Amino acid sequence: MRLPFPRLSLVAAMAAVTFVAGAQDAVRLPDLGSSANALISPREADDYGAQMLRQMHALDLTLDDALLDQYINDLGYRLVAWSDRPKDHFQFFIVRDTQINAFAAPGGYIGVNAGLINITQNESELAGVIAHEIGHITQNHLYRAFEASKKDAPLLALVLLGAIAAGAGGAGGDAAAGVLLGGQGLLLQRQINFTRKDEIEADRVGIQTLSNAGFDPEAMADFFGRMQDTLRVGEGEDALPALLQTHPVTLDRISEARARARTLEASMKNRPKLPTLDKANWEKSTAPVIYVKDPTTLVSTGQAVAKDSAGDTYALMRERVRVLSGDAGKLASYYATNLKRKDFDTAANRYGYAVALIRTNHGAQAVDQIQPLLATQPASVVLRLAMADAYMDAGRSGDAMAIYKALHENSPRNVAVALGYAKALAGTGNRGSAQQAAALLKPMLDNSDDPEIYRTYAQATERAGDSVRSAEAYADSAYLAGRPFDAMEQLRRLLKRDDLDYYQRSRIQSRIADLTPLLLELRKRRVATDDNPDGRTQQ
Repeated sequence: MRLPFPRLSLVAAMAAVTFVAGAQDAVRLPDLGSSANALISPREADDYGAQMLRQMHALDLTLDDALLDQYINDLGYRLVAWSDRPKDHFQFFIVRDTQINAFAAPGGYIGVNAGLINITQNESELAGVIAHEIGHITQNHLYRAFEASKKDAPLLALVLLGAIAAGAGGAGGDAAAGVLLGGQGLLLQRQINFTRKDEIEADRVGIQTLSNAGFDPEAMADFFGRMQDTLRVGEGEDALPALLQTHPVTLDRISEARARARTLEASMKNRPKLPTLDKANWEKSTAPVIYVKDPTTLVSTGQAVAKDSAGDTYALMRERVRVLSGDAGKLASYYATNLKRKDFDTAANRYGYAVALIRTNHGAQAVDQIQPLLATQPASVVLRLAMADAYMDAGRSGDAMAIYKALHENSPRNVAVALGYAKALAGTGNRGSAQQAAALLKPMLDNSDDPEIYRTYAQATERAGDSVRSAEAYADSAYLAGRPFDAMEQLRRLLKRDDLDYYQRSRIQSRIADLTPLLLELRKRRVATDDNPDGRTQQ
C-alpha cells in the first residue's frame, strides 16, 4: 500500500490560506498568455486538488458511494478521452449539496453537486456540464485567473481555490460545512470571475468534446437555457441557482452555443460515426484510469437503451444520487405515493424507491421492487448490486453472496462490486471469509484514495487476524479522510508494539517519516484540520 502524503512545499502554501482569503475578493480573469503555466507545476496542482478533496471528505461534503464514484468517473473519462488533453490527470466526484452547481479545481479535480445531477434530464446534459468544466481546465483558465495576484502570493491564491471549494477558508469544521452547505462555499467564481471570453471558450471546447464522445452537442445549450429560464424579474443575485452565479449565461451565449453545436452536427453528418468506449475498442483509450481499462465496468456498451428503461444507467444513477444525498425516509414515502401515477412509474423511480427502502432497512420490500426490473435487464450490474444489497438487508445473506460472487467473477476490477462483496464477506464473522475480503481489496489500494476502501480493508484484515495490517489501513483511511493528526497518533501507537517484525516496523517508520513534515508545518502555521480544529495540537 502507499500513502500519498503531500510534499512540504504544498503544506507551506496551504498554511497561509487563512490570511489570504480576504484579499482575493476582487480577482478578475485577465486576458493572459501562457505565462500562467509557470505559476504551478502539474504535480503541485494535483497536490492542491487532492488536499481539497481530503478536506471535503473530512467535512462529509462528498457523496462517497463506490457505484456513483465509478459512474461519474466513467462519464468524465469518456469525455476526457476525446478532449485535447486525454493523458492529463482528472478526478471527478459528487458533492453532497442540493445547490445546482459544478466546479473545477487545480489538478483536474471536478466536482458536480448532487442538486445539479438531480435536475438534468438526460446524460448528455450532465456530460455537457462536465465537458464545460473540463474545458476550463484544458484551457488553463484556473491558472490564468490568479496571474494578477502572483506578485503578492504566487501559489497561495491557488490554495485559496481549494479552500473555498472545501468550505474551509480558515473556518473550523462545522462552520466550514455550514458555509458550503449554505451554497456559498462552492461559488468559486464569486472570488474568481471567468471572463465572457473564457466562458465562451469553455463552451466551444466542451461542445467539441461532447460531440466527439458521442453525446448530443446541443445538450449544453439546452441545459444552460433551462437554467437561464429560472431568472425571475425583480429578484436579486442570491435567488439564482449557484450555477448561474458561477457560470453566468446570457441569451446571446446560449444562442452562440446552439449555433456552434448545429454547425458541428452538420459538418459531421457525412463522417463515420465515432466509436464509444465499448468492449471492442476500450484498449485504444488513453484515459489513465481503471474505468476505461476494463470493459466489464460501467463504460458505454454502444447499444441503444430505451429512455426510462431498467438499462438506462444514467437514470438509475440520478435517482441513486437523489436518495443518498437526501432524507431516505421521506423519499421512500415520496416514491411510494407517486408510483401510483402511471407517468411516474418508471424503472428509474422504482430503483430509487428500492434504494430508499434499503437505506431505511426495508430490504424485503426492496427485493419486490427490483425483481421486475431485473426480469427485463438481467445483466445489469447496477440492478444486480441493488438486489444483493436488498438481500443482505433482508437477512438473505446466501442469496446476496451468490450475486456478489457471480458479479466479481465476471467483473474482477469493478470497485463497486469488490467493495460490496468484501463488506458482505467481512460481515459474516468467519475468518476465512474475512481473509477473502482482504484479498479482494488489496490490489485496489495502490490506485485508490477512497478512505472507504481502506477502512473496509482494515476491518477485513482485523477480522482475519492481521492486526498490524489493519492498524496501518485504519491510519491510511484517517489520513485520506482529512485527519492527519489522527493518522500519526495511530501509527505511533502501532510502532510501540513489541511483536512487530522487521518489515512491519520499516513500513510504519516510513509512513511516520512521510507524515512528520506535514504535521510540523501544520502546527507551525496553526492550520486547523478536522482532527485538530484549533491548529494547536501538541506532539
